Amino acid sequence: MAGNIWVFAEHWRGSLTDLTYECLALGRDLADQSKVSLEAVLVGHGVQTLADNLGVADSVLSVDDAELAEPESSRTAAILAALAKERAPQAILIPQSNISLSISSWLAAQLGVDAVNGCRDLRIADGRLVADCTLYGGKMEASVAPKGTPAILNIWPGSRPAERGRSTKKPARKDVSVTLAAVPTPHFRKYLEPEAGDVDITQKDVLIAVGRGIQNEGNLASATELAEMLDGAVCGSRPVIDQGWLPLSRQVGKSGLSVKPKAYLAFGISGAPEHVEGMRDSSLIVAVNSDKQAPIFNVAHVGVVADAMDVIDELSKALQTRKK
Repeated sequence: MAGNIWVFAEHWRGSLTDLTYECLALGRDLADQSKVSLEAVLVGHGVQTLADNLGVADSVLSVDDAELAEPESSRTAAILAALAKERAPQAILIPQSNISLSISSWLAAQLGVDAVNGCRDLRIADGRLVADCTLYGGKMEASVAPKGTPAILNIWPGSRPAERGRSTKKPARKDVSVTLAAVPTPHFRKYLEPEAGDVDITQKDVLIAVGRGIQNEGNLASATELAEMLDGAVCGSRPVIDQGWLPLSRQVGKSGLSVKPKAYLAFGISGAPEHVEGMRDSSLIVAVNSDKQAPIFNVAHVGVVADAMDVIDELSKALQTRKK
């Protein structure tokens, strides 16, 4: 297949994201299968030195744009479209995150090709690129052969270990300029930071995470008791926060906080990608769910198919016995 593989290098507040490195690892595998080069595309203002951290790629295309001091999807997509029309990549891998998700839609529309979401793996089969995708929060899987070139691929968090996408090698960097026609760009005003809560869950070594599987708000008391015995804190998935059972400061996931505790115990959480994005780097993930097909088991180190409250109660009893 002709054309190089591109990875869009997502960055946030001066640092490359972990999902960028996951995409680089996946892109490296695909480029090697296709026997083409892997190129990272770095777009932003004043971030060109980040190219030195993209060494898994064979080279980096770098665009410095003064209008992109803050990430903005439509202008970024216009720059990528201009580059793609000139250089004809085979595929463009874009992190599926709250930072970059909408870039793919803008880009696909400008290039007149399809965008494929939820890509967990990419491969070449019978000379065609095939994307293995996750749909509906992990409840369905599909294999898709994208039509049109380049293939626009949103990469699901966790597709590859981020460490595989890191390298101490400094790739060749080519600074390129892109001249755009007038692009309607939203005017950035400010970021709204979440208000500080009573507990900073990002600093806790142990988190007891609860979802709808704990059944009702009254059962939070049992989860809180278990967390206190482990010197941890209670957090939750978005449905729990939306129902008002916990404050926003306790939400884990794409629209909440990212956490990396030593132990993350998930009770009654299905494992939607938005939640997984915020906790997948925990050192130990223990998942308890009555549904053996729950997507949370795909990222858990230890899985228990059982009623969440039964396990919480048994753990609490065991800890109380040990303290006697």
